[in-house]
Amino acid sequence: MMTRMLAAAAALLVASTTVQAQTASPPAFTLERAVFITCKEAHDMKPDARKALSYYLAEYSARYRGVTLPEDSRGEQVGYLVRGGCTLAPDAYLFSVIDRAIVAELKNLPKRQ
Repeated sequence: MMTRMLAAAAALLVASTTVQAQTASPPAFTLERAVFITCKEAHDMKPDARKALSYYLAEYSARYRGVTLPEDSRGEQVGYLVRGGCTLAPDAYLFSVIDRAIVAELKNLPKRQ
């Protein structure tokens, strides 16, 4: 579930960037742009772009923390924490909420090899 939510956010970022750039080629994700998107701004995106953005940010944070995000209940738990964090603080940066959720579940996530 978490992976699905993250993939949709990432797709949303791709769609919104494509519309802004008005080009046929897919835009590249830039961390400098993605980390400053708030939960509220992400919520206003189309579902696919929001999932793509979330997935991109979660993968970045997981790599930094030395873990992977499995597609089972452990990854789902991270997704629930992100959803709850964004519900409580819609003006928080999405990356911050995702990173804190991963840190909270760090001991339950498999180490990156």
